Amino acid sequence: MGPRRVLVTTLTALVSLASLAACGSTSPSATSADNPYQLIEPGKIRVGTLSDAPPNVYLKDGKFTGFDNDLFTAVAAKAGLKVEFASTDFSSLLSQVANHKFDVGSSSITVTEARKKTVAFTNGYDFGYFGLDVPAGSPITAFDQLAGKRVVVVQGTVQDDYATKQNLNPVRVPDYNSALNQLKTGTAEAWISPAEIGEKSATDSGGKVVLAQKQLSPAPTAFAVAQNRPQLLAALNKALDEVIADGTWTRLQEQYYPGRPVPDGFKPGGGSVTYPPVTAASPGPATSAPASASATP
Repeated sequence: MGPRRVLVTTLTALVSLASLAACGSTSPSATSADNPYQLIEPGKIRVGTLSDAPPNVYLKDGKFTGFDNDLFTAVAAKAGLKVEFASTDFSSLLSQVANHKFDVGSSSITVTEARKKTVAFTNGYDFGYFGLDVPAGSPITAFDQLAGKRVVVVQGTVQDDYATKQNLNPVRVPDYNSALNQLKTGTAEAWISPAEIGEKSATDSGGKVVLAQKQLSPAPTAFAVAQNRPQLLAALNKALDEVIADGTWTRLQEQYYPGRPVPDGFKPGGGSVTYPPVTAASPGPATSAPASASATP
């Protein structure tokens, strides 16, 4: 091959590389007029969520629903964006948001200082409880009776953190169905759950599982966003306040958590939005003082 032909070949290769680079300029890391929020796909938010945690997040008739996902769908609509949900395990959700596999994480995610090192969070939209689920007939009635017991938790949740800090040496499973099955089959004596999920699971268990106790969480739950997506975060916070103000948040609270009172001092969203009051009823299982760790995943 002569020098001239080598030069032509080299130039052709450089042009090809330049073309590939130009095609890559539309990646979510590049802000453009048609993609101001740096989404994976302009105009559509790809949301990582769970499929087995009713009433918070779950799959029903092929559709992702639940309080968190219905709320997020309303938030996205206010921001003029469509939503595409996809199922994942909670243990990998935050890293997947940080690495832009998902634009947002929706799974009643408790805001913690440790998690803030991985992702950014919207303003809080809900409160929660720890739940203590046990097999029917169990002598366990309170969290302070768990020492030496076989306790199951979902890996990576704040319930996992709590059990570890309490030196309970928990059995870790990947999802809520697995945790519930541990109780039904007698391979675990207790499940530390997000209380709303634990209560729904107990109700649906046909009397095999009961919610023995719950503890109020001191930390809110929020949607997770990558730390380098400040425009998206701001847009979601603005839209969240709008769905709180127009009554959507209240309606969904009453739909998914009927009778659950809103704790004194809890203010959803930016904290200054007035919303229609949530109808409350008499309390369910005994509620103790706030837990040392949050009540939700």
